[in-house]
Amino acid sequence: MTHTTSADGTLIGYDRLSGTGPVVVLVAGGLDDGTENIPLGEHLTNGFTVVNYRRRGRGDSGDTQPYAMQREIEDLAAVIAANGGRAHLFGASSGGALALETAAAGLPIDRVAVHEVPYQISDEMIAAWRAYTAALTATLDADDPDEALRLFMRLAGSPDEQIAGAEASPFWPGMRALAPTLRYDAACLGDGPPPAARLATIAQPVLLTTGATVDPHMAALPVDFFGAAADAAAALIPHAQRTVIEVAGHAPDPALLGPILADFYTA
Repeated sequence: MTHTTSADGTLIGYDRLSGTGPVVVLVAGGLDDGTENIPLGEHLTNGFTVVNYRRRGRGDSGDTQPYAMQREIEDLAAVIAANGGRAHLFGASSGGALALETAAAGLPIDRVAVHEVPYQISDEMIAAWRAYTAALTATLDADDPDEALRLFMRLAGSPDEQIAGAEASPFWPGMRALAPTLRYDAACLGDGPPPAARLATIAQPVLLTTGATVDPHMAALPVDFFGAAADAAAALIPHAQRTVIEVAGHAPDPALLGPILADFYTA
């Protein structure tokens, strides 16, 4: 593990996976300390230098308060500066929203790929998102990480029996430790819909991928939820490309996504 220092003095941990070539920085999504991106990163080491970092508040990265999305952009700037000064980005889920915001902020980024960014499109989902963010704030302010996790899983379309199963699993304590960072993911997604004005300023090529169907663990979501979100965001980004991966899974199969990303980053 290696660390770099963000603009506000926060230590940000990262791993530089073995590999040679252009740098690709992996940006984790909700309730992930970067672990979920490791298999994808290993697929990309044949042709790229892959940097997998821990967003603030996760793993060995610090969590200086008060939080602001701008601090996370500065974290990414520090990671890029520590690894050659330029990079491609890959962002998963809410990490994809952060990757897009970072590109819009003008950092030295070449190409951006994002998978299943959960922007809210329909009036019903926007209302649900805003109710969630209000409840999440109140729950975390009351120091109740368990209920915060339940709120998040319900929003993500998990049925009650899956939530109960997760609570009984050995993974729940690790999720509890990450629950405070759900605020940070919510901040990266803002009011819910794609941020039209900022996305329109992105000059880099952007690839938006989704699965062909909704992940079975998110069965309560509309069947076109991620596809509609990606289509709406792509319509706002000047140099956007859309690709559908013919398999379900919010955490994509690295063997399928890896070659798509490699082709995109080398185009």
